[in-house]
Amino acid sequence: MCGDFMSKENVKIVSTNRKARHEYFIEDTIEAGIVLTGTEVKSIRQGKVNIKESYASVENGEVFIHNMHISPYEQGNIYNVDPIRKRKLLLHKREIRKLDAQIAQKGYTLVPLSVYIKNGLVKGELAIAKGKKLYDKREAIAKRDAERRMRQHASEKYM
Repeated sequence: MCGDFMSKENVKIVSTNRKARHEYFIEDTIEAGIVLTGTEVKSIRQGKVNIKESYASVENGEVFIHNMHISPYEQGNIYNVDPIRKRKLLLHKREIRKLDAQIAQKGYTLVPLSVYIKNGLVKGELAIAKGKKLYDKREAIAKRDAERRMRQHASEKYM
């Protein structure tokens, strides 16, 4: 799939789903184009997009993103569409088949990680993820706190 796609220049990250990395184990990521209207693109360029509660699904051989909120463009008047409508994602057929096979496994889901503009096109980063249990989240928080304390202690030592 897609590993280090953010290494190219001309990438402006518009929105990230920071909660996703806390709630899920990220197995693999993939880059997908998003089918949008003109006013939605203008609104995204202004940074008015929210993917916190969004998810993706495979339906009839196509991938859709649900609950991605794009605020209506102020000068868009009659051309504005529903802010949380489902939007089609652009992927190759073999990528969709691979995603569908992985989602069919127990506990896996498609989670949007970020929306960004790459070379003038709006793209999304999708992750194949497995949900964390409560004790996994606690373990991650404890590990992060321990690392933070070690860094603070090390910096105090040299002052």
